[in-house]
Order: sequence, then C-alpha cells, then structure tokens
Amino acid sequence: MTWSPSSWQDAPIKQQPTWPDAGAYEAALKQIASMPPLVFAGEARSLQNSLARVAAGNAFLLQAGDCAESFEEFSADNIREKLRVILQMAIVLTYSMGVPVVKVGRMAGQFAKPRSSDTEVIGDLELPSFRGHIVNDPAPTAAARIPDPDRLVSAYHQSASTLNLLRAFTKGGFAALDRVHAWNQEFVSSSPEGRRYDQLAAEIDRALRFMGAIGMDTESDANLREVDVWTSHEALLLGYEEALTRRDSTTGNWYDCSAHMLWIGERTRDLDGAHIEFLRGVSNPIGCKVGPSMTGEEVIALCDAVNPAMVPGRLTLITRMGADRIEDGLRPLLRAVRESGHPVVWACDPMHGNTFTADSGRKTRHFDAVVAEIEGFVRAHRAEGTWPGGIHVELTGENVTECLGGSDAIDDLDDRYETICDPRLNARQSLDLAFRTAELIRG
Repeated sequence: MTWSPSSWQDAPIKQQPTWPDAGAYEAALKQIASMPPLVFAGEARSLQNSLARVAAGNAFLLQAGDCAESFEEFSADNIREKLRVILQMAIVLTYSMGVPVVKVGRMAGQFAKPRSSDTEVIGDLELPSFRGHIVNDPAPTAAARIPDPDRLVSAYHQSASTLNLLRAFTKGGFAALDRVHAWNQEFVSSSPEGRRYDQLAAEIDRALRFMGAIGMDTESDANLREVDVWTSHEALLLGYEEALTRRDSTTGNWYDCSAHMLWIGERTRDLDGAHIEFLRGVSNPIGCKVGPSMTGEEVIALCDAVNPAMVPGRLTLITRMGADRIEDGLRPLLRAVRESGHPVVWACDPMHGNTFTADSGRKTRHFDAVVAEIEGFVRAHRAEGTWPGGIHVELTGENVTECLGGSDAIDDLDDRYETICDPRLNARQSLDLAFRTAELIRG
C-alpha cells in the first residue's frame, strides 16, 4: 500500500491535543522540519541488529527511564543519575544472566502522555488534561492547560541537549567498566541492594585486574570503556514525528529521526488508525504495547501490519496486563506469534497494569506487584518455550517515594512524591528489580 510521511493524516487519530492557533502550530512544525535530525538512520539500524539478537534469545532488552520528561527538572545531574541507574541495572543483568543487555532509554523525547479523559478535576476546577510538557503546563489553571505549539520546538531543543550529554557520558569514560563502584550513589550503597551490587562490582574489578595481569589492554578496549544507550519514546504527536522524518541517503528508506526506537501505546494501536499507519512506514525499530484485551488474531494482524517482511528486531511487543492477568493472558499470544513465524522481541512492562490510587489520592504502584508481573511473564514464556526478552520500566535516579514497598518498605508517598505524571521506581527499587529479574530468568 502507498505510504508517505503524511499518509497518517487520512486515518482516524486519537489522543491529540486541540491546538488553538493552527497557524502557530504549522509554523512550529515547519521550524522543526528545517532542523537537523536528532538521531541517524545508521544508529537505528544498529539498534535493530541488537534487537534481532534479543528476538533470537541471545540478548536481553532493558528499556527504562522517566514516565514523562520535564522542562522544569531538566539538568545534567538528572540525566546523569538516570543513566547511572540504567547502567547499574544493565551490569547486574549482564553479569547475572550471561547475555548482552541492549540499553534503551525512555529519554530525549518522552514528553507527550496519553490520557484517559480530555479533562481532569483538580479541587473545584475541571481543566483540560495535562498532556506532557511538549503540549501544555501541569499548573492547575485554565491558561496553563492551553496547548502551546512553541513547546514542540522546546522539546526538540531539550531532546538534542539530552542526546548530546548521553553521547558524552556513554563514550567519554563515565560508562567504563572500571567505574562500576563509582556508579553507586550514597543512598543506594547503604541499602541491601547496594551492598549486593558492591560485591558484584568487586568481582568485576578482580576480573579486570586479571585481564591486565595477563597482558590484555583494558585501558584502550572500547568494549570496556564505552556503551551504547539508545533513545525511545511513545510516538504520540504525529505532527512532531512527521516533521523529524527523513529519507536515508544510503538506503532510500524513511526514518523517524526523533529517536532510535518509537512505540505505539495501548490506546492508539488501532490497525486502521493513524499511529499504525505512520509507524508501519518508517524503518526504525518499533514497539507496541499489548494489553489484556489483545487476542491472538489481533496480535498477528499487528505483526503483519508493522513488520510484513518479518525482519528480526523490527518489532518489540511490550506486554502490560497486570500481575493477576499476565500469565493466562500472555500464553495464547506467545503461541500465536510463535506459530506465525514472526521474529518479535517480547518485553514486559510491569508498571502500567499495576497502577492504583492510594488512600492519599496519589497514583502509585506496589513493588511486589511489579515483581509479580515479571514472574508471570517469565512463567508464561517458560511454558510456551519462548524467550522473555526484556523489561520496560519507569524509573528515576532520584531518591523519590512514588512506588510502595521494596526493601525500604516505602509506605509514605507524600515524603518525596515528585513525578509530573506516573509513579516511578527509585534507584534502590530499580536495582532490586534488576537482581530479581535476573534470578527469575535464570530460573
């Protein structure tokens, strides 16, 4: 079927803001379209090759980061701390499971958020819903909630700055294996998970000293000094995504150069909808959230629509069903995809299916439910003979109290509840989750 970067405009679309000034909106998109790409086609192809290893059962996907990036909390320190936690988790998973870990951040573009309603009630006010800093402001006033197209341009610039810093950290020595001890923050190293991590880091240090003693040059080996951390976000605002779509000069294929990997949410995965129409035509690795309502027939139709050529690493299916439904809900889908021959990556989002409102009125998740969903995910794969290829989690490097439980037994959400949207695991909980996940998959 004929596809172009703008063909999505002829399809029904959901979860879009109503821009009050159409002229300003078009001007913002035109400005973004004239700017350099944020990522490059060759980088996206490299990520797809790594994800092909995950699909074959020879690597593991760690996709992690903020629920929604913030204009107000943007800083080098916040980016570094998020990256530090991702690197720590990847070290735990790699060392414990013995397979490479493909690291994909929910960073440098994860600004827009789908909402269950166009409006929300705050106190006595009914206001337009906050849709992420790329659209409007979370302040509880009518003026703040008006969609502002200048925010699209601001999101581009913040994404470019974040990518620049990520590349500097991952290629400039911060991610070197001989720094694994230095990655442990003070409030993490004092916890049981942090002490367990320190033991693992000491073993890595001994291995590096041994390699040096037998004559290996550990100082100049890029595999020990550098890492690849790719970027991803939900491709929700298709005007913004189209503005950053470029044709690759070496292959002639189209790539959405806003991120290395894009995903489609549970609310926007209609097969005849605009989001499927747009993402089926770009050559980036694509993810799609899979909820409890998905049937075997629907998942095969999705695979056929997004990856008809059955290219390994092209499609990642991200399950988000809830701890009590994951095992029974997932097994028929695993069976259907396996029998179809589609080479997908299966990843578990244990966060979104386990969200509830606490007595305090704050949205939260319990750490035990997060672990329980991963347990069910692994059991389902073990029963069907397929590879539980990854996890997709919302986290922060800050010492927040947004998710209940964990080894710290967090029970006071009001202590440091800082998210602008969904609750995130803190660094201690994230490290604990990495150890638990590795143990579950090792069996």
